[in-house]
Amino acid sequence: MLHLDSQGYVLNARVQRTPRPLIEHGALQRISGIIVHQTGGASGASSLSSYAMQNANGAHFLIDKDGTIYQTASLFRQTWHVGKLRSRCLAEHRCSPTELQALRHFSPRAEHRMEAAKHVPQRYPSNEDSVGIEIVGAVVAGRGQSPAEQGVYETVNAQQNASLHWLISELTSTFGIPMTEIFRHPVVSRKNPTEAESALW
Repeated sequence: MLHLDSQGYVLNARVQRTPRPLIEHGALQRISGIIVHQTGGASGASSLSSYAMQNANGAHFLIDKDGTIYQTASLFRQTWHVGKLRSRCLAEHRCSPTELQALRHFSPRAEHRMEAAKHVPQRYPSNEDSVGIEIVGAVVAGRGQSPAEQGVYETVNAQQNASLHWLISELTSTFGIPMTEIFRHPVVSRKNPTEAESALW
């Protein structure tokens, strides 16, 4: 069970408080799920540096290659780490006829709008109700490929997975998050399918 200070930061020796206020956007009123990401960058230092830039996006936690856990945003604040939501009912084969009709003509924006009107577990956790965890991991691309789309994320190492397992265990017990509401980023949003593919919790 995690203990938080008055600003929403974890009080535990395993978590290094490293605030990056520019990635915080609005109050996080409830926590319904956890989304696991990979950074696409080769080092924790580069991610921490990018989180300090104007218009930066990031997640609440960053797990470096040596397993160090940095908390970069308050658990009382949203971070914009998810993007446009995919249809959960479509992925889980439980859409109503009305929903199927609405999804006939593919549009990521329309799909997201339809999902945003729902609540977890009818939709995937979003920026407004989830904790984001980034794992440092670069994307390796073949010649002439766009790394974000065709590249392959490097394997999450044992130290990172050990820290991820501990952090998710603590977050789920602290906030009562069901294990069914923890997802890799590409499951909930249209991202490179190899992102966080090797993450284990």
